[in-house]
Amino acid sequence: MPSSVRGGLRITLAALIAAAAALVSLPGPAAQAQSGTPQPQFEQQILFKASQDPGYACFRIPAVVRTTDGTLLAFAEGRVLNCGDAADIDIVLKRSTDGGRTWGPLQVVNEGDGDTHGNPAPVVDRETGRILLAETYNTGRTDSAGCEVPCDRTPHLQYSDDDGATWSEPRDLSDEILPGNWNSWYATGPVHGIQLTRGKHAGRLVFGVNTETWNGSRVSANHAALIVSDDGGDHWKVGATDSWPIGADGLFRQKPSEVTLAERADGSVLVSGREQDGTDLGHRTQAVSRDGGNSFTAPFQDLPDLYTPQVQGSMLRLGNRILLACPGDPDRRRTMMIRSSYDGGRTWDSVDRGTVVTTDWSGYSDLVHIGGDAVGLLYEGGAVDARDEIRFARFTEDWLKPRRGPDPTTLDLASPKKPAAVLGGVEETDGVFGGALSFDGADDAVRLPYRGGLPLGTKDFTASLWFRYTATTGEQPLLWMGGIGTNQPQVWLRAEPANNRLQGLITVRDGASPPRSAYVRTDGAYNDGAWHHLALRRGGGQLTLFVDGTAISAADVPGSVSRNSPFGVHVGQRMDSRAFFTGAIDDVHVWDRALSDTELTDRQHLGTGRGSVLWLPLDRVRGGR
Repeated sequence: MPSSVRGGLRITLAALIAAAAALVSLPGPAAQAQSGTPQPQFEQQILFKASQDPGYACFRIPAVVRTTDGTLLAFAEGRVLNCGDAADIDIVLKRSTDGGRTWGPLQVVNEGDGDTHGNPAPVVDRETGRILLAETYNTGRTDSAGCEVPCDRTPHLQYSDDDGATWSEPRDLSDEILPGNWNSWYATGPVHGIQLTRGKHAGRLVFGVNTETWNGSRVSANHAALIVSDDGGDHWKVGATDSWPIGADGLFRQKPSEVTLAERADGSVLVSGREQDGTDLGHRTQAVSRDGGNSFTAPFQDLPDLYTPQVQGSMLRLGNRILLACPGDPDRRRTMMIRSSYDGGRTWDSVDRGTVVTTDWSGYSDLVHIGGDAVGLLYEGGAVDARDEIRFARFTEDWLKPRRGPDPTTLDLASPKKPAAVLGGVEETDGVFGGALSFDGADDAVRLPYRGGLPLGTKDFTASLWFRYTATTGEQPLLWMGGIGTNQPQVWLRAEPANNRLQGLITVRDGASPPRSAYVRTDGAYNDGAWHHLALRRGGGQLTLFVDGTAISAADVPGSVSRNSPFGVHVGQRMDSRAFFTGAIDDVHVWDRALSDTELTDRQHLGTGRGSVLWLPLDRVRGGR
């Protein structure tokens, strides 16, 4: 057992406060349960927090498993000096023998003793009951900076044969699962691994890693891989591997990392990863293995319309339903959410269909099946910062939003086979060209499904629509394409009546340069209840806003308005669902070219939408009512 005086003191202090810590509860969705219900559908508590677990400045990187005896083991990184990723870090543990309702004292499983011992990736061997814990080491720092590049990261393994009460000495796995060219970054998990139950590889243990290659002067490649064992964890080997080169200019297509695994009902393995700073759209990426984790059927594929920030996530299969836990805000780590897939991860619930765990700041997570229809979620959360504490939420499958039928739709004449979803209670009204749609400012919106023709990239473009409204306050989003925030490529048009203006904005990425934005604003809000035509054009080195034919221009900024962001196209809604339009919108078009001044003042041309990549007449709503 790794131990020290410092570690022993922590266990003693934790024991003194364990009972009180187990009773700390949080407000939130649990309030939805009826009073007097003996087993509420949702309840949560703070499990790790510096103020209740003395000796640590911060807790991060949760992972959780259920043993064969039914004990829940909740792991975390206990960060001694600060909340940085590369200082003095221990792996710590709390145990629950009653399904996560109460928890025992904090145990130090692996003490860093000045170095970083982290990235817990536990997996349970159901045949022997042994709990195996993969982890990663590197030399620690005394400040809060990250590990130097290249970083001396190495994989290790511990195990417990007594339900997590005691643990073996760690052993170095470098000879087995650290190839020579994985010589920069290396990370186990961090999330639970799985044991396969079907097919010729039944009984195999699998967990994920992500690594990088250093070519002597820079990081030159990224690797996402599965690590497998067929003898209960005595020996391990590298299985399925997906590698992407990183160009000399620092650009690459994808960088899958922090992968989470689920065995699908057919025995194949679904692998979902965080996508970090590649040129592909989206912040989640997926791959599948059909041979027990030996190989991937295809390279990782991005998921542009699965909205998340860049963050680790976790998966769990419940029957034919796969759960994904990760924040739902596409810009920042907040709004922890559970989304579902009913087709093995081919499609996922949109954010409006997911179940919100908290609207607080939130980050890394792990899911565990407690038994029956009960599920546990161990996640980072906080009212001020996602790193404030680690919480344990317990809920039933019934608490999750039920599977919803198809949304009402409205036609996109640029791609009639992929109509746009109509959200909320959008109503039909009279428009400029026949009908239009009216939005209530609460939850009404129109969202287009992702398709390859919608990202505008570095092209010139023109976006055009008609609007009418009378609102005097609030942000009034009209059209939103791309990501959100100050760093994600995007295009949007909105009214800002409190500031007495309309605004069009683009944010771009150009090579390895930092993101830049350009915007154009009017001197009036045009909130007189009459129909007005609004267009945003990029072309000829200018970004030009047209209102009823009057042009206002600013200098363009070169680069892609689509790269490396979750890609949403919304009418009447901000991408992060934090603002909705109150008023009516008609005839939305986007062309992937700059229309001439003549075309933009030709009402007949605008009404036909010839050559557009997006054309929403918004004349009527079909189905789903």
